[in-house]
Amino acid sequence: MRNIYTSIDIGSDTVKIIVCELFNNKINLLATSSTKSIGIKNGIITDIEEASTSVKEAIDGIETKLGIKIHDVIALIPSANASFRLINGIVNIKNDDDIITKNDIIKVLQSGMKSLEDDMEMVTILPISFTLDGVEVTKYPLNKKAKILESKAILVSTKSKEVYDVMRLMGKCGLEVVDISISGICDMCALRSNELDSKVGAIVNIGSDLTTVSIYNKGIIVRNKVIALGGKAIDNDLAYVYKTSMIEAKNLKERFSLASLKYASVSDIYDLTSEDGKIIKVNQHEVSEVAVARLEEVIRQAKLAIDGLASKDLDYIIFTGGVSNMPYLDLLIQRMFGEVAKIARINIVGVRNNKYSTSLGNVVYYINKQKLVGDIKGMVDSIDSLSSIKKNMMNLKEESMLGKVASYFFGE
Repeated sequence: MRNIYTSIDIGSDTVKIIVCELFNNKINLLATSSTKSIGIKNGIITDIEEASTSVKEAIDGIETKLGIKIHDVIALIPSANASFRLINGIVNIKNDDDIITKNDIIKVLQSGMKSLEDDMEMVTILPISFTLDGVEVTKYPLNKKAKILESKAILVSTKSKEVYDVMRLMGKCGLEVVDISISGICDMCALRSNELDSKVGAIVNIGSDLTTVSIYNKGIIVRNKVIALGGKAIDNDLAYVYKTSMIEAKNLKERFSLASLKYASVSDIYDLTSEDGKIIKVNQHEVSEVAVARLEEVIRQAKLAIDGLASKDLDYIIFTGGVSNMPYLDLLIQRMFGEVAKIARINIVGVRNNKYSTSLGNVVYYINKQKLVGDIKGMVDSIDSLSSIKKNMMNLKEESMLGKVASYFFGE
């Protein structure tokens, strides 16, 4: 079986799907698909019937491209209400050879779990480090020798309803969710490097309705905040100023406007269709003025969020998300943040649009989770499901979603 993975990001503007293959320890992009979102607002599913139409269209698109049937997906959960708690675990290694097994890793992480509030569900546990016999510190303890294994990790949880709504939506579309994550975890996975793993910094993901600001300590997310402002605010401004439709305004933003007035030209002209059907000629400089004014507000809000979340100066601030594709945004963020700020650059061949950074990172996150316990499995034509969500959907109140979503990681 080929190690193929499918990630789905249910955004306010688009449903994005990315399919990758792990081959020779490298991730290769196979296909992407995106469709206009309906039934989703501010990252929250408001109408499952409408939202399922968008998801099914995106799935159909990816299946047509690849010629395979998609059954299993890794899904993104809204992160506005995410919570992060430091946990510690400890277990004795009980086999005769004192060799650490997959089950030992599961048990030590499990031993550190804390109880959650009634309205919260666990998303995942992010291992920070493992300690062998109180001496050796490692990130990958599998097959190493020790009598006592300790763990330090971050327990990530979020609102139960937001998890359940995504599960119900996927189930309605005939999809099995094998794991879940949130954007802050995935953005780091998409951009991770040895340099980032040694520093403290932030990733700012500017989406359509929302901007997510996440703080990381040595590559591990520790805090985040979601701002109710994003790229759609630019569309709204352009639509109002030029009395045109939101579709025309979005095209104007993505195809013509710049994030820096220094390079915007008064002689570059765009033919815009107004709501009454008239053709209006607008120049790049005046359009960019509108876009930059709103972008500055988004970035100011992100800066306020960073100041509130971070207790010290940051080593890096990386911008990603669809809006980060705007030409010359790097000049704007460096003017407002200094040289510490930069635009994300994804390392996977074939992924050149930052709107896919979260979806890609979701695949990386899932593969890393498998590598930790030494059990790499793909998601296409899988006989043994990694999750028991669908058959237990009628008993949501009786059993924690953790047991269904993360059964692979924590055992059956």
